[in-house]
Amino acid sequence: MAFYKRSHAGYRRLLPLFLVIFSVALVLMLLIRKWSISDFSYIDVEEESYSFPSSSMETDNRILLNFGDFEPKLPKMNDFAISLDRRNFLPPRNIDLFPNLAENHIKIVLYVHNRPQYLQVVLKSLANMKGIGETMLIVSHDGYFNEMDSIVQAVRFCQVKQIFSPYSPHLYSDSFPGVSKGDCQHKDDPSKKNCSGDADQYGNHRSPRIVSLKHHWWWMMNTVWDGLPQTRMHSGHILFIEEDHFIYPNAYQNIQLLVKLKPEKCPDCFAVNLAPSDVKSKGEGWESLIAEKIGNIGYTFNRTVWRKIHAKAREFCWFDDYNWDITMWSTVYPSFGTPVYTLRGPRASAVHFGKCGLHQGQDKISACIDNGEAKFELENFDKVPNINIDWPVYVFKNQEGYRAGFKGWGGWGDHRDRELCLSFAYMYHSSDALTNRRDVSKHS
Repeated sequence: MAFYKRSHAGYRRLLPLFLVIFSVALVLMLLIRKWSISDFSYIDVEEESYSFPSSSMETDNRILLNFGDFEPKLPKMNDFAISLDRRNFLPPRNIDLFPNLAENHIKIVLYVHNRPQYLQVVLKSLANMKGIGETMLIVSHDGYFNEMDSIVQAVRFCQVKQIFSPYSPHLYSDSFPGVSKGDCQHKDDPSKKNCSGDADQYGNHRSPRIVSLKHHWWWMMNTVWDGLPQTRMHSGHILFIEEDHFIYPNAYQNIQLLVKLKPEKCPDCFAVNLAPSDVKSKGEGWESLIAEKIGNIGYTFNRTVWRKIHAKAREFCWFDDYNWDITMWSTVYPSFGTPVYTLRGPRASAVHFGKCGLHQGQDKISACIDNGEAKFELENFDKVPNINIDWPVYVFKNQEGYRAGFKGWGGWGDHRDRELCLSFAYMYHSSDALTNRRDVSKHS
């Protein structure tokens, strides 16, 4: 009995020591966890796989982003946006006509706005492109326009997958990302107009119609590479084109050749292109491959390059220019630290057509396609592969154009646009965003 009393008293004397040791251990564990998360900005991680419905856009290869104390936040979708987002979960069409995709095929992404006549031209050119039946066409819509949707639904020449940006400013008439009540417009002075908003470097406030260009491109890139079940595990190249690009019959065969030649002919090239970076040029016609800066017509790259772009999300989203391509040329590519070249042939396999500006070409009567007509003269060598695997590579250095130091054309000064843009980068890589998408799909 005496022994029991002494032991019990000893335990009581040691209890405070045990509590101190436990508290110190707990603090060390929390600090180690904090350091392990904050000491990197971009790494591949393995996380628990969420049990989403089979139709949802979950991702297996998550990227842990860390942009300081930024907290990603996506706007609340309205009912119509939710209905469009449900369509994003649908499988591709025409699988009955084209049940199998070719091995090592290059998927094609066509991003569109609201120019029906343009869309008909580019789709007709794709229908005549050799090899189109062995791949998948993904059409990314900036918002929803009934005629644009109907035109795409009529496509029967390959597998087709449609996606709609549910955060397009065109879908929100009285709230952000559209126009919110009390928003400043044009060059309004907030103190005099009693309005809110951040002006760009030239004193202009946001225009939803303008900012939708950059938002759509960035949403599309994140969704295609990291969201869609059809592409999120795709290890090959993806070709990106726009609704005002006319694609030659030999384009797909040429892009396949260039992708195969790139590791040997230009191992430091980041991409391959269907056309020169100078949109007015149809090529030099030399017996040589060309390495030059990446153009915005028919550009093709793989997931490794996408990861480098994705890691520069803050640079992309904070640059005061509403154009995605000028943003890339002026801040993202220069931040890579090495020359960013693309490989292409000496003759264009795609061209930019028309003289329309931003979001024009909708009106059937006054549609702006080179004075109302879309005429393209194709030579015989535009209809067959015209790249020789034995050609050398000519490198264009110090080309003119946008580069590091350019301040941008503005239109992208509002903090809400910048934060929405950066939230898109987290969209498929954070628990909160994935949970949000799971909730949407549950109501599908």
